[in-house]
Amino acid sequence: MKLARAPILSTMSLTESLAQTVGRTSITAGTATAASLAEALATGTLTAAELTAFYLGRIDRLNPALRAVITVGPDAPAEAAASDARRTAGATRGALDGIPVLIKDNVSAAGLPATAGSPALLRAAAPDAFLVARLREAGAVILGKANLSEWANFRSRPSSSGLSALGGQSVNPHGNGRSPSGSSSGSAVAVAAGLAPLAVGTETDGSIVSPASACGVVGIKPTLGLISRSGIVPISAAQDTAGPMAATVADAAELLTVMAAADPADPATEAARQHATDYAAFADPGALDGARLGVWRAGSSSADASTLAVLESALALLRREGALVVDPVDLADADKLGDPEFAALTHEFKHDLNAYLGQLGGDHPDDLAGLIAFNIANAAEVLNHFGQELFEQAEATSGDLGDASYLEARSAATRIARTGLDKALSERQLDAVIALTGHPAWLTDHVLGDYHGWGTSGPAAVSGYPSITVPAGQVSGLPVGLSFIGPAWGEPLLISLAHAFELARLR
Repeated sequence: MKLARAPILSTMSLTESLAQTVGRTSITAGTATAASLAEALATGTLTAAELTAFYLGRIDRLNPALRAVITVGPDAPAEAAASDARRTAGATRGALDGIPVLIKDNVSAAGLPATAGSPALLRAAAPDAFLVARLREAGAVILGKANLSEWANFRSRPSSSGLSALGGQSVNPHGNGRSPSGSSSGSAVAVAAGLAPLAVGTETDGSIVSPASACGVVGIKPTLGLISRSGIVPISAAQDTAGPMAATVADAAELLTVMAAADPADPATEAARQHATDYAAFADPGALDGARLGVWRAGSSSADASTLAVLESALALLRREGALVVDPVDLADADKLGDPEFAALTHEFKHDLNAYLGQLGGDHPDDLAGLIAFNIANAAEVLNHFGQELFEQAEATSGDLGDASYLEARSAATRIARTGLDKALSERQLDAVIALTGHPAWLTDHVLGDYHGWGTSGPAAVSGYPSITVPAGQVSGLPVGLSFIGPAWGEPLLISLAHAFELARLR
């Protein structure tokens, strides 16, 4: 069911809305966590049917202004009822049984095609993505599909984060007219505004951590290969990954636990057999005591004084908690990462998208060239704000991953990203590199596009290493996150550190 659009929600009405209590509990929409909701389900204070109805009601009332959700799941009430039946029979499947989850709309779910925000894929047909099947097996309720930057922000330059032809413009709930950042915009907005306790995002470079930071929620960009990409509209198999978005680190860890698994259809996940674990078990409140954390200041060197003050406050807190802060650390040649990364991505996008479309069921364009033609034919709906410059640049490449120019670009990008992080982590004996995730949310602009002055997602994204962003403070009411970046398969320690930081901020 496609959802309607309506005027922007005022900050006051959203604040009042977050005070709404969940069913018969004392939990409010603004304080709800998956953990607290699971406890209410376990004690019988709440049923999964009541919980799902609560969030569907909030989406119905608030989404026309926030535009965080493209579609709601028609089977969500039935899935909730099935969860209640399992609980009554003593056959609960785990911590997520009965918990509603929103899925970014570039991830397939049976009956809810992955549209990437484009009408070109409205009539595509695909079964559950591997990660969605994992969520169903765990008893989670698939609440619906979250809005996103169309084609995961790889269609036009300039563009507006959170804008798609199908979903409209997602709105950052922390400030009228402010961008939610992207491309997992709707996922971040939904969690921040209490439309869902959990959401799935995807990232190629910054698309989980940037909107999580801008909207004041937790986002985990996992190690490449920890979560299957089967059933996800691709940009680059060399960098794409799904990841959890939640109100707390512990909730994100629970969602990651379910999503992380080896998938025979995605060879990159073979190593997940050895590394996937119960990530929630690593939520250690004392993890900062004795931790060695290196500050990558260069990534946010152009931040203004108010934003840098958030970093200084975070560093002071880390020191009070017993962390040894190594300040600064250098990620060698990080400023040279952008050009080879982009050159590689344009080749990979054409190759990977054509392969995806070639096996996708239903009625849709057959390849990138067909998508370009579709957009031209439907320009009034699709190209009414921005063009398709990135599509055209990608189509102009050979799409051949054996091309020497492509191989050189991908090799250079990976070398720069991994060498910089590996050297910093090993030579300075660090548990993690930390940095401000990005600057506060800018004003949405459908003429000039996004203002994106700086962000620190690149090294982790290109290397395939994990990063976690946690709310660290605000600038004029707009959230700013702190990222914890570690080596491949370093999620357990990063979760411990991020969880301890999160709790320390609340004390």
